[in-house]
Amino acid sequence: MSTVHAIRFHQTGGPEVLSWDSVEVGDPGPGEVRVRHTAVGLNYIDTYHRSGLYPVTLPSGLGLEAAGVIEAVGEGVGGLAPGDRVAYGTGPLGAYAEARVMTPETLLRLPDAIDDRTAAAMMLQGLTVQYLIRRLFRVEPGMTVLFHAAAGGVGLIACQWLKHLGATVIGTVGSPEKAELARAHGCDHTILYREEDFVARVKEITDGKGVPVVYDGVGKDVFDGSLDCLQRLGMMATYGNASGPVPDISPLILNTKGSLFLTRPKLMDYAATRAELVAMADDVFGVVASGAVRIAVNQTYALKDAAQAHRDLEGRKTTGSTVLLP
Repeated sequence: MSTVHAIRFHQTGGPEVLSWDSVEVGDPGPGEVRVRHTAVGLNYIDTYHRSGLYPVTLPSGLGLEAAGVIEAVGEGVGGLAPGDRVAYGTGPLGAYAEARVMTPETLLRLPDAIDDRTAAAMMLQGLTVQYLIRRLFRVEPGMTVLFHAAAGGVGLIACQWLKHLGATVIGTVGSPEKAELARAHGCDHTILYREEDFVARVKEITDGKGVPVVYDGVGKDVFDGSLDCLQRLGMMATYGNASGPVPDISPLILNTKGSLFLTRPKLMDYAATRAELVAMADDVFGVVASGAVRIAVNQTYALKDAAQAHRDLEGRKTTGSTVLLP
């Protein structure tokens, strides 16, 4: 048994509820491994768990994504050995820790071409982009798509990957600096959604046709307008709510706006089986290792300073991906 530190929260609320606690980590039991984390990913879903928007049992750890090294392997675990580099992006909750014992179902062995910080920054976000653009709605060459929050961690990966697929990318951003960043990562058209009528701009860019798919991780502030950006039979994928939950909607609205499709997906359902997860991760590793997608780790914080990282994330002060260092 050894003592390590981990970020925990004993009540829901703002970043101030996060505490740097001492926790005991034992040897792995049958079917378990012990992982020493070298880098931990920061994601917007972490703020939903912390705030109580997505309920968890308290007290709780935090974080779904990390990279590290296998320290010990329990009885009955095959395919992994001490010293192996691994990463995960689909939990379980508790990645904000120096080390942990976990089952290996969500662990993926890292290719040599991908370093630990890159891995910690790309797993959850990269897997999210993979299911959004390759499975939920399979984007084909020549398509024009609308991606909200194009300068965020998911957005920068998506812009590059969509460009690699031969799509035209329209991205919304919150500032001129973020617009420049999105364009540098493959976004063809940027819209300052707080200052411009993004529906009018999308219609202008598409000669009035609209787009076949909208990917929305912003939520409340852009939801209604996003439906108006869609072509007949278009798909609205609202996968996050950085600006707050979307309003209730009558299914009849989808009918009147062109027999639209609306989905509220989550990564864990698309990566529910080991086979699905491995296939998705192989796709992500492939585009990153090839250089088609570059992971922008634009901020790093000490893991013990996770509260400040949350303040900056929610204050729209971050771009690209953020990594917490144990």
